[in-house]
Amino acid sequence: MSIEIGLLSLESILLVATIILLVYSIKEGKERDKLIMEVGKATKVLTRQEYFLAIIDSMMDAKKEITGCITGRPPTGDDKRMTRDIMENIKRMTKKGVRVRYLMPKFPDRLHLGYLYMKAGAEIQYSSCLMVHNIRFINVDNRIVVIGIPESTGEKEATKKGYRIPSEGLATVLKNYFDTCEKQLSFIDYLKEVINQTGATPEHIAREYQIDEEELKKLAGR
Repeated sequence: MSIEIGLLSLESILLVATIILLVYSIKEGKERDKLIMEVGKATKVLTRQEYFLAIIDSMMDAKKEITGCITGRPPTGDDKRMTRDIMENIKRMTKKGVRVRYLMPKFPDRLHLGYLYMKAGAEIQYSSCLMVHNIRFINVDNRIVVIGIPESTGEKEATKKGYRIPSEGLATVLKNYFDTCEKQLSFIDYLKEVINQTGATPEHIAREYQIDEEELKKLAGR
């Protein structure tokens, strides 16, 4: 009889312990859901069009500096209009004294967008460092970051969606990576490197990448 009472007591203790663990699990789940909701509010997922609009809107808020690490792919379709809007923003912000800098991967076809942004007033750099092939973002005054991500893995994949994150900490980290990305070349230096490596003439590069031929000759001759 005493054994039965002991077993019954043990079962009661285990039942109480199970209920306590269940209560804590439910509470933890609610806190986790609350955290996910807060993160969701702070990092809204953006479609490709919303991503470009977020970039343009964020650039308008800049007071001192805009830094961007982008794919630099030649725009096609609707992206041409977005590119024109970004160029207008670059012109507008640089006239106000805002420094605009972009870092692109070292692919010859990226000369096209680099040329357009340089003409608009931005400082263009090219690099083959790891960051430039893995991260796509703009950083506004070390306050706001708009991060873009491709739909599938690949350094040449187009950015399909993104996140707008108001975070000084993240902005500072990305700014440090931007500044320390190794072997950065200016547009002119990279243009000369492409000419030397491929043996192509400035005329050929101008036609291939839709750049003003006379101006490209002047840039290559500097």
